[in-house]
Amino acid sequence: MMKAGIDQDALITMFAEASAKQGEAVKKAVSEATLRALQGRELTLENIRKVVKNVAESASVGIARNAAPKVDVEGLLDKALAGIDAALLQAVEANRKALEQFLSSGASLTEKPLKEALANVEKMEDVFFGAVTKAAQSAGPLQTPWQNALEAFRSKGSATGSQAAQTVETLASQAQSMLRQGRATQMRAAQAMLDSYAAFASGVLSGMSEGLRAGSKTTGGGAGSSSESSGSSGSSAAKKRSARA
Repeated sequence: MMKAGIDQDALITMFAEASAKQGEAVKKAVSEATLRALQGRELTLENIRKVVKNVAESASVGIARNAAPKVDVEGLLDKALAGIDAALLQAVEANRKALEQFLSSGASLTEKPLKEALANVEKMEDVFFGAVTKAAQSAGPLQTPWQNALEAFRSKGSATGSQAAQTVETLASQAQSMLRQGRATQMRAAQAMLDSYAAFASGVLSGMSEGLRAGSKTTGGGAGSSSESSGSSGSSAAKKRSARA
């Protein structure tokens, strides 16, 4: 039976036949099954929740069918949790790499899609534990073993939660650093303009001075011509008066 991309029959059979000595094999199988299911869909919190819940339910059904003498129920459940945790750790890493690529291309964590993605990374551990708790509620006789295993696992702290917290901190630091670098680049450009401002102003002033000198020459030449014209007119008038006399 396939549900949420998981071969539940295979998982159920594995847990039904598992022994305490197969703990690491169980962890690896759960991790691989969880990863395959996550890779076949968008990496949203809702899809993660569904996959984790279905894996936990498969573990419950399989362990309930396990006829091995003195089967370590809580031990197998702990390996199931460790397998899920290992898969979600890869999901956190995938989100980190994707977000870093967006940041390096100039995107900001304040933009809605990236802001939501970062928040989802931070919530991934809560989704993990919440989905397992939900599955345990319908596990019948295994409800108490699930609660004990989950409590012990939570007290140690999941690799998913630890990596998620580190990822959020690292990305926030990177985003802040890139913002500072952007501001520094802008300030360097502004400083370059300020450094050349005095020379620019001097050039403007030189242009203004040349304009003023050119205007003075034009004004002076016009006045001289007017004076000479006036003098010529006065001389002609004097000659006319002398002839009449």
